[in-house]
This record gives sequence, C-alpha cells and structure tokens, in this order.
Amino acid sequence: MNIIKIIFVIIISFCINLKVYAEPVHKNDYDVVGQVGIPTGVIFNPSGTKMYVTGFNGNSGRVAQYSLSVPYSTSSGVSLDANIITEIAAVLKRPQDIKFNSDGSKVLVLSTKSIDGDKDSIAIWSLGTPYDITTISSTGVSEKILSNDPRGFDFNTDGTKMFILLATTNQIEQFDLTTPYDPSDIDITLPKATLSNLKGDSYHQGFGFSSDGYKMFVIKADRNTDDTELNIIEEYDLTTPFEIATASKNEKTYNTQTASEGNMRIAGITFNFSQGANKFYHLDFDDNKLVREYDLPCAYGIISCMNPTSNKDDVGSVEAQSEVSKKLIQHTTYPVLNRMEWLRRNKDSSNLTNQNIKFQFSNEILASLSNLITPSSLTSNNTSTAEPQFGNWSYWSEGTVSVGKVGDTGASSAKNINSSAITIGADRRNDKNRMFGFAFRFGSDDIDVGNLGSALDMNALSLTVYETRPKGKNMFMDSLIGISAINTNLLNNSGSISTDGEREGKQIFASIKFRETFTKEKLNITPNIKLDLGFTSLSDYTETGAEGLNLKFNRQDTGTVITSIGSVIDNAINIDNGIIKPNIQLEYNADISPSSKQEFEYASNGTSYILENINSSTHNYRGSFGFDLITDNGFSLMTSYERNQSKGNGHSDNIYFGGSYISKRNETYAFSLDGSETFNTKLNYKRDLNGIGIKVSSNYSLMSEIPDYGATIEVSNKF
Repeated sequence: MNIIKIIFVIIISFCINLKVYAEPVHKNDYDVVGQVGIPTGVIFNPSGTKMYVTGFNGNSGRVAQYSLSVPYSTSSGVSLDANIITEIAAVLKRPQDIKFNSDGSKVLVLSTKSIDGDKDSIAIWSLGTPYDITTISSTGVSEKILSNDPRGFDFNTDGTKMFILLATTNQIEQFDLTTPYDPSDIDITLPKATLSNLKGDSYHQGFGFSSDGYKMFVIKADRNTDDTELNIIEEYDLTTPFEIATASKNEKTYNTQTASEGNMRIAGITFNFSQGANKFYHLDFDDNKLVREYDLPCAYGIISCMNPTSNKDDVGSVEAQSEVSKKLIQHTTYPVLNRMEWLRRNKDSSNLTNQNIKFQFSNEILASLSNLITPSSLTSNNTSTAEPQFGNWSYWSEGTVSVGKVGDTGASSAKNINSSAITIGADRRNDKNRMFGFAFRFGSDDIDVGNLGSALDMNALSLTVYETRPKGKNMFMDSLIGISAINTNLLNNSGSISTDGEREGKQIFASIKFRETFTKEKLNITPNIKLDLGFTSLSDYTETGAEGLNLKFNRQDTGTVITSIGSVIDNAINIDNGIIKPNIQLEYNADISPSSKQEFEYASNGTSYILENINSSTHNYRGSFGFDLITDNGFSLMTSYERNQSKGNGHSDNIYFGGSYISKRNETYAFSLDGSETFNTKLNYKRDLNGIGIKVSSNYSLMSEIPDYGATIEVSNKF
C-alpha cells in the first residue's frame, strides 16, 4: 500500500510539473516571403486585428500590413492591406524591428546598415489614421542615427524608456527619453544601463518584455548550421520593472527548432498583449520566410509559467487582504473596549453618554448607520439627576482615523494603509452594576500596494455585543462577541495590464479582557490582560480585465489569536469648570495566529500556485495617550492618539475623538457635519419648557457656490 501511495505522489507531482512547465504549442505558420522578402520584425495593433511585418529584399526596406478576421490568429482570414516599400526604402535599407507610439499616431522602424554602407538608425513616420500604415506620411520623417548593428528595440509601457539590442557588442542598452517614444535627443554613447551578458556564438535577433516589465525574452539565432545552440529563446527575470540592470537569466531556454524542420534562423518576438499574452510569435528568415504562431500554456509561458508568487505586488495584495481582515478585529474591538474603559473612569458620573456628536455622511451606508441610533441628548426630555438612572440607555459614538505603513520585504511590496471608521453604540446598567450593550461600526480601509497603482478598497460593517461586569471592588471583566461583513474591491496594476475584482468576506470574533484598578488618591493604575479570537473567511473570486492573465483565487480562511498585556494610568485633575482626566496606555501584543495560505490559478488554463505562511506570528507594541474633559455645564470631550509599532517594519497611527453636550437646564445642542464636497453644517438647539418641547435648527453649506442656508422652529407637546 505504501508503495502505491509513493507511486501516486510521484505521478501527481510529475503531472503538476508538466502542467507548470508545459512547452509552447506550435499553432500555425504564415508565409510572408512574397511581401517582405526576409522577415525581421513582427507586431500587432492593440486589438489584434492588424499584423505588421518588417523585412527587406536586397537593400529595399519594406513593411507589410495584414488584416486578421480573428484577432491574433494567422490560421485563417488573413489578408494583405498594403506592402509599404517606397516610403520605407527611401530612408531605410534593412529594417529590423517595428513599434508604435502609445496612440498609434506614429510608427517607428529600426534599421541596420546594409552591405553598401548605409546607416544604423531609427526612423519615425506620422500616420494619418492610428495604426494604419497605409496612411503613412512621406514628409516630415525624422531619423536617429545609431551604431553597432541594432537588431531590435522596445519601450516600457509609457514610452519613457527605450531599449536597443546591439549584435556587434552582444548587449542591450537602456536610455531614458525626455519625450515618450522620441529618441531624438538621446546620446547613444551614454546609455543609462547596459546588459552585457548576452553570450554565445549566435546572432541576437530580437527581444521583448512582458507587459509588467518583470520578464524579458531574447532571441538567439543560429550563426552556423552546425551550432549546438540553435535558435533559442532565453528568459530574463527583472527585480525592478523595465530596469535591465536588475536582470538575471533564467536557467532554462526554449529551442524553437526540431530535427525535422531543417535550417532555420529566428528573429523578432511579440505577444498578444491585449488577450493576456497566451500566444507568442517569432519569425523564421532562413529557408522559410514565416510568421510562426504558438499557444502558451500560461501568460508569457515560453520557458515556464509566470509565477504570481514571485511578483511582489501580487504577494503584497494577498497579504494586505489577510492582514487587514485580521486588523479589523482589533479595530472593531478597540472602540468598544475604550467605551468600557471610559465607563470605569467615569463610573460615578450621572451622565454615561459620551462622545455624543452626530455625524452625517454623503455615503449612504455610513449615513444610515449614523442615524440608526439617535443620541440621547437629542431625544430625551429628562433632566440629569445626581444619581444614575438604572434601566435607562446611554448612547455613545466614536470616530477613528488611522494611517499606517508596512515596509517592503524581499517577497512583498510596501503597503500604505489608511483607515477611517465610526462606531455608534448603546448600553445600560442593571441593578447588579453590570453594564451591557451593543455597537455598530462602519469602517473603510484604503490600501496602496507597491508603486504601480495596485490598491484595495475594503469596507466592513460590524455588530458587537458587549458586557462589563465587576469581579470585585476594583476588578472588572470586559467581554464581547461580534460579526462583520466585508466587501473588498481590488485593483492589480502591473503596468499596461490592469485587473480588478470584488471579494466578499465574513468574520466572527470575540474578546475578553481582565483589568484591576489600584488607586492612590486620584491616580489610577489598571493592569490588564486580553485575548482576541477570530475567524475570517474570504470568498473565492476571479479577476477581470486581462484575459489570460486573470487569476482565480480560491476561498481563504484565516484564524486570529492575539494575546495582550498592558496597563492604563489615569488621573483626575480638577479645573475651574469641571475635571480633566489624562490617561496613558501601554500594551504588548503577541499575534500567535496560525499562518494561512492562498491558493490561486490562471483562469485561462488552471495552472495553480500556493502562497503559504501568510501573516505568520508577529509581535507589536501599542501605546496611547489622551484625555477626558468633563465640564460642570454638561460638555464632555474625549480624544486620544495611538501608535501601533510592529516588531518588524510596520506601524500604524490612530486618532480617536468625540464630544457631547447635555445641558443641566434641559437644553441640548448638537452639531452635525456632512462629509460631502459642500461641507453642509447643521446646528440643533432643543429645550424642554414646562413640558413643551422647543427645537430650533439651522443649516449652512460652507463650500457651496450657491447660497444654501435656512432655519426651522419646532414646537411639540406630549398628551
């Protein structure tokens, strides 16, 4: 039985490896000898409906344009639009490669010198119709003189970098361009970078990049028919996109020639970029004059499939989803725990409503949430009494703003995390001096990953039920349990290719905290120990926008176990009109959560990958300081600043704030701020006069170009 298992594992492993490293499949050959003579360069328009081939017949340069009835397919429905000879041959003798600028209004053709001593150069023509060389302008052509037998050229995605392959020196040179796709002002003797490790007794006849700039492929054509290294494609990995100084050669190569195909020399290379690079093309310019079309097992899979786990932005995006989901538990529990801490510090107060500011937001979900629970100061006609009113509900709210960053690692890009949230809750005290309540939280996290524009927008709605109960005179146990619904919009930008997706998630969490207060005069020291538990399930989703480059992500489950130990120090200081209570908190957190993994695959072919050990155990320190201000006339203010510092290279800064006013004369005031572009403000004044309710409201738009203000008076009575 064990032998059978071993054989089974070997077979499965072999199949997986075969799948990952499957070679390109030769699809079709298209003969172009009648149009261009010796073909040297090939490219497509962005939609794949046009194909362009450069070449020469003797010393007569030419470019042929073909229409394709099926995008990127040379198998059928190929027709010749035009074979441009006169305009090309008048300037260039032996064209080697062809490119367009970003909008197709210009065509650039690279040429090497011919046997009659003509020049190496890049010539640029304007086109009357984008990507239509039949509208080429014979006037206004510009030319940049080069040297060292150039055989290919390419640009980065925005045309600000140009690369030239030189056969004489066996190297690729990189230049920065002042104007995109315009090499007129470069100094060809001063390249920014040079890749000089192109070795071997072969002609280097072309090269090309992946759309994100992390891969480069170089064509090596046979110099002599008896070479042992014939017509191969080499793959280079770049650690920084489109920076050839960071390039290193892949160990594997792909040989395009088989024994049955006879003499061959290959040139030119391109991909079907707009359809996910699941095809590639090269030219045969020896015995046969062909455009050769291949199907790829995966995007850019000439040598092997591009492994998304080696892309730092892809890894960073996966890590961010998992990390923010875990942090959501802490971000949700902190305001509730802050509330219970506030109740402890103000247990003798007759007013247990705090942070009673009303927020209004243009976001519909946030607006509905903020109006879900109306603060007690806006609804109650009861006067404040000297004694707490058991059985009455107290209401509270808390806003949070967080700015954080996780630094770059060897495997993952840096992440900037900006968070904002509002929490609204209600609680009541029973006759056993226990306090229980519930809270709603709506939060938004915006995460930028890397420097190419990848980003996540995560929104979460949470419901928490909590309780604080005394375990002695000065000992308390705080506990809570809650659920969250998560929605994440994802954008993955790798240069010219962008994908997006939407992912749902569910979360359940709980927290328990023990604290005991030691008091000396008005100074309180409260050591505490806390345990956070949670489980998050992120749904499966499939990216869109990049055809064969789209990735399908399986469901990801993440467990959370975080232990904390810390202490709070606070003091009460009497002032002329009330009391101020500064507080300091120090906490050590040990994240001992089990590591999670993310399984994903190319949606086009099922080639699968696993990213393991996501967000393994970490440790961080949390420190905060702030104050409570409570005045005799019913005004209260709470604010604090918090710093979370990872033991590694990450941190976040959080600000909590809130305020309230309850008049002892049966008067209430509330100020609201609308988060729209016009910054609408509203002030409410309410007073109970011998059972008659009087309410005065006024509104004003601070930033509106059109005057928008008004006032209302309401009079009510209860019968």
